[in-house]
Amino acid sequence: MNFIKNAVCQHIKNVALILILGLFLYGCGVPYPETKPDPGPEELPNILWITSEDNSPFIGAYGDDYAVTPNLDRLADAGTVYENSYATTPVCAPSRFTLITGAYANRMGTENMRSVYPIPDNIRFYPAYLKDLGYYTTNNVKKDYNTIDQPEVWDESSTKAHYIDRAEGQPFFHIRNLTTTHESRLHDPIDTLIHDPANAPVPPYHPDNETVRRDWAHYYDQMTRMDEQVGEILQELEELGEAENTIIFYYGDHGGALPGAKRFMNQRGLRVPLIIYFPDKYEYLKPEENRSDRLVSFVDFPATLLSLAGIEPPEFMDGEPFLGEHETAPRENIHMYRGRMDERYDLSRAVRDQKFLYVRNYMPQRIYGQYLWYLWKAPTMQVWDEEYQAGNLNEIQSQFFEPKPPEELYLISEDPYSVNNLADDSAYRNDLLRLRQVNSEWVREIKDLGFIPEGILDDVRGDRPLYNAVREDDVPIEEIIETAELASHQPENNIEELVSRLDHSDPSVRFWAAMGMAISGDLASGYKTALLERRDDPSGAVKAAIAEALLEAGETSAAMELIEESLADTDGHVKLRALNLIETLDENLITEEIKTTIRRFVDEFENQEAAAAGYIFRASERLVDKFGL
Repeated sequence: MNFIKNAVCQHIKNVALILILGLFLYGCGVPYPETKPDPGPEELPNILWITSEDNSPFIGAYGDDYAVTPNLDRLADAGTVYENSYATTPVCAPSRFTLITGAYANRMGTENMRSVYPIPDNIRFYPAYLKDLGYYTTNNVKKDYNTIDQPEVWDESSTKAHYIDRAEGQPFFHIRNLTTTHESRLHDPIDTLIHDPANAPVPPYHPDNETVRRDWAHYYDQMTRMDEQVGEILQELEELGEAENTIIFYYGDHGGALPGAKRFMNQRGLRVPLIIYFPDKYEYLKPEENRSDRLVSFVDFPATLLSLAGIEPPEFMDGEPFLGEHETAPRENIHMYRGRMDERYDLSRAVRDQKFLYVRNYMPQRIYGQYLWYLWKAPTMQVWDEEYQAGNLNEIQSQFFEPKPPEELYLISEDPYSVNNLADDSAYRNDLLRLRQVNSEWVREIKDLGFIPEGILDDVRGDRPLYNAVREDDVPIEEIIETAELASHQPENNIEELVSRLDHSDPSVRFWAAMGMAISGDLASGYKTALLERRDDPSGAVKAAIAEALLEAGETSAAMELIEESLADTDGHVKLRALNLIETLDENLITEEIKTTIRRFVDEFENQEAAAAGYIFRASERLVDKFGL
């Protein structure tokens, strides 16, 4: 009964906030003036961005009957709801790179989680352009930009940053980042709930049990609490007399947050809520429709923001403004990407058009549900894994723990959870081929740097941005991408070509050639000699890939020797690749020397601050626990 009691209390709070917000949005029923003059150059709009973390559109305004989000619903009623808004990647740091630069992270070499690689000097974080125009720029408070910071773009960035500190009459741009819905809020179960778990909308990919239902109810509780915070922010804006001067964006920083959404290339991990409100003064900038099915991407947000302020987006931005003076025609497609997630390697790209979500997996031998220390802290993830190990899941629920297909195709109107893969359905063959081509052309057009593996890219770039190094040194990115395509889709038809590319001068080409041998499975056994002859490759990352291929070829002893060498490599990413490979092995294959090294890594890397060291620690600790080392 506690959830009922709390729901009543919560409802009382929400009613008060609705009334306050109603004064702001609807002017207490006072009709708007029939006309509003366009503002002059001196009347630049204030712009407020409200960002919540790790949430798909679990909001009443998006048709979610389980959600209690009265403030966001009111904002949606008065503003524009974007039905097809997408993150560029289903996790925070690489998404926030794109949100702060307007450039694709995989074009800049910054797609891997917490990598902090440098970018070209000409790329300025977008608040710099607003600041140049006279805006007071403040951020409260999260950054997590996945590259080297540019703190000078903010007048203030802190937990106390606020637009109230600007000069009189100065326009402001202010970000409020709300962490209430972050996945970490689910790590500790709670005793009381606002939402009734019995009514929780358990998706088809999750097992339906008490733990999962409580987690879903708990998460919707967090959405309600976040909605309260939105109401408080809007109330403050009204009280300070700035509501009539401020354009408001609300959006989530990627989908999520329960397992199987955040971090994963599906509709639930990529789609985000986006609501934009224009006050009367700037209503001429508002789209005609109150609900828009236009495809918009995070990469478009900075360009759109600048366009609303009358600034032409700089050439380096990949985004296309969907509002303002420099608005462009609607997109036909949006593009998304996924690289390493914390301690686990993977590589995928995706395309979304008005009907379909297409996903291309370049490491299909990797299961979706690779063990991630942080992900497994969620009760739902633990019970989902336990149910799979016990054989209690159906086909859809089991997909997460099994190898991926090289291609996925989902008809979103009929499959909003993206669980029914149509890639092998002949009725959709033309759509598959079309979107495959769209993706293939795009990764070449942008010179997608995600295909250069960590463990190689530091050698390629030296002390330069990877973007610059690839162009200055004529790195054969076209051949690298082509080899990854040959390796990951029907490699059995390309096996001879892959073997020949094991001798290529570029290590990334050799890496993908070896990866293709591994993906080919039993076919690799026919090429044992070719693999054994290349065990002395000068690249540690290539050696790790050859070790994986040798395991598939049945050359276990040689593979384990290469794994031992990889663990001793000076590059942390080579170490981590070896640990990832060990995760897939039976315990009886792991040598005593490797076990000793893993135990040493737990002690050696536990308290190191660098992200790579932390990932080595997590992967090693997992192996100690898994195998009882």
